[in-house]
Amino acid sequence: MGIATYGTTNVDWEARIDIDRLRRERLARLREQLEASSVGALLAFDFANIRYMTSTHIGTWGSDKLVRFALLVRGAEPVIWDFGSAARHHQLYNPWLSDEETDPVTGVRTPVPGTSRSFAGISTLRGAVHPDADRAGSVAARVLEELRKHGLEREPVGVDFVEMPVHRALTAAGLDICDGQQLFLEARRVKTRDEISLLTHACALADMAYEELYAFLRPGIKENETVGLVSKILYDNGSEFVEGINAISGERCNPHPHLYSDRMVRPGDPAFFDIVHSYMGYRTCYYRTFAVGSASPAMNDAYKIAREIMDESLAAVKPGATTADIVSLWPRAQDFGFADEEAAFALQYGHGVGLSVWEKPIFSRLTSLDHPEELKEGMVFALETYWPAKDGWSAARIEEELVVTADGCEVITRFPAEELLVAGQRYFAASGPLPAVRESQSHLNNPKARKQS
Repeated sequence: MGIATYGTTNVDWEARIDIDRLRRERLARLREQLEASSVGALLAFDFANIRYMTSTHIGTWGSDKLVRFALLVRGAEPVIWDFGSAARHHQLYNPWLSDEETDPVTGVRTPVPGTSRSFAGISTLRGAVHPDADRAGSVAARVLEELRKHGLEREPVGVDFVEMPVHRALTAAGLDICDGQQLFLEARRVKTRDEISLLTHACALADMAYEELYAFLRPGIKENETVGLVSKILYDNGSEFVEGINAISGERCNPHPHLYSDRMVRPGDPAFFDIVHSYMGYRTCYYRTFAVGSASPAMNDAYKIAREIMDESLAAVKPGATTADIVSLWPRAQDFGFADEEAAFALQYGHGVGLSVWEKPIFSRLTSLDHPEELKEGMVFALETYWPAKDGWSAARIEEELVVTADGCEVITRFPAEELLVAGQRYFAASGPLPAVRESQSHLNNPKARKQS
């Protein structure tokens, strides 16, 4: 049986995603990394790390502000400082941030009033607050106070990302600041069962978006129109954040600029797309390539090579294999027109996917051959392939997301990609391809057919 997908609501007649378990298991994994390390506490400013630690969120608008912060001290519960109104909301609606007491009769656990670990407090807003207001000093004072409560003020503090004034204030307070990002990423490397379910649902939303995009794509459509279409479909169906839609067509495919434009798609163009969005915080990174109107022999050949690289890579994924094992199967940068691996970085590529779009492990000939990382059951990552066509301007891009299983992997990106699909052909019905065309691809929607061993 493949990885299950569910509806978007909880029901009493089926065990679906368990959000309480998600919170507990994420925090437990972070605690495990903290206890095994040499640091006394972890201080987070990054939204993904704060969410992993505290299960709080204030919207994607603030993800680049470094304004809120959270602290996990050895042997203690996490503490968060947030916008005043958000902190108050956490106090009312986030009982896991409070101490709990158990009713002796019913056994029901309820939050103890006045014990919330959510407080008002902000950093410098990336320097926008006047330096003389000393918000950096306020951050340092609050962190130091918590550390002193637990007698850990002389132990190293692992920090993920930090503004320079805050870093100076922390060190001026006598704290030993070190890199904490590696501990966060290690905790997030292997996903829990509920994280895998959320990542799979995020892919299912992108599957749906690709189905609509395939029917919509035709000569005369502009790249930015496809971005609008896909974004609306995702938001209408529960996406929390459309981080980006790469829409690349025609001669823009080679070289690959990694962003969309207002270019109009023309007959015979290649067009590839990358859907990067999140469902309940969990991201996708999901490329698909189409030909528009017709596909040239050069384009078909490029797609076949990109697919062959992908299939060989998927077949090699299993617990105990390494990132070096995978990238050793990939062509060298010079084989597809680049001077070296840094120049070709992120074209033949792989990366973990979770609360961020690039997590551990990273797959690249630039780093993985000399610094291999072991693959483990429960990892979720994306593998990306790229191949330029012999015509000098076309190219193919394919990406699959997968879960490492006990004996191989299971692909969770389901929109057909085994063969190059041609969109916008005149003999297609207005509602999409003729039934015979879709039937020829129907086997690709079978989870068993897409499970690699």
